[in-house]
Amino acid sequence: MKKAFKRTLRVSKYVIYKETLVDYKEHFWSFLGAFFGIGLIAFLQSHYLLQQENVFLIGSFGASSVLIYGAIQSPLAQPRNLVGGHVISAIVGVTVYQIVPDILWLSAPLAVAFSIILMQYTKTLHPPGGATALIAVTSPGKIADLGYWYVLSPVLSGCIILLLVALFFNNITKNRSYPTSSRWKRLLHKKHKHSLKN
Repeated sequence: MKKAFKRTLRVSKYVIYKETLVDYKEHFWSFLGAFFGIGLIAFLQSHYLLQQENVFLIGSFGASSVLIYGAIQSPLAQPRNLVGGHVISAIVGVTVYQIVPDILWLSAPLAVAFSIILMQYTKTLHPPGGATALIAVTSPGKIADLGYWYVLSPVLSGCIILLLVALFFNNITKNRSYPTSSRWKRLLHKKHKHSLKN
């Protein structure tokens, strides 16, 4: 028992130490990815949407950016989780709002709880998805008026923009590889080789 505890302590110290090491190159690429991902969505919102439709940039995209640009090896940051988690949570949030629109103390916890369960069930757990569901039930006006269009835009379209930027910036150097799935890696590697031949 004592040996196992000491070993666990050693491993924990190593992991904590490794996680706190400063790698300026990694920070640079994380910064650029987040800057361009959120920047592109914000640019589209401020230049191509009318003032009354200005709901393309939602808060949960900021939390997603932390994962998909800053913690790219996390299982919660993978493309399936990013897109699936947000879309499922948006559907849940809008549905709950349609059923219980005026009882915030009931609709907010129902939206978040159901979105967590469905993300777990579909293996698309993405923590910012909970915020996406919450936004659907707590935001008055524009988002509430969107209904199920909220799922397509801003949620799905925003996720696709974030994902495309992540695929570019997270694979720009040899040290970064996103997503972690070997199937995706083979596909990206094959496309990279093909573009080098041309």
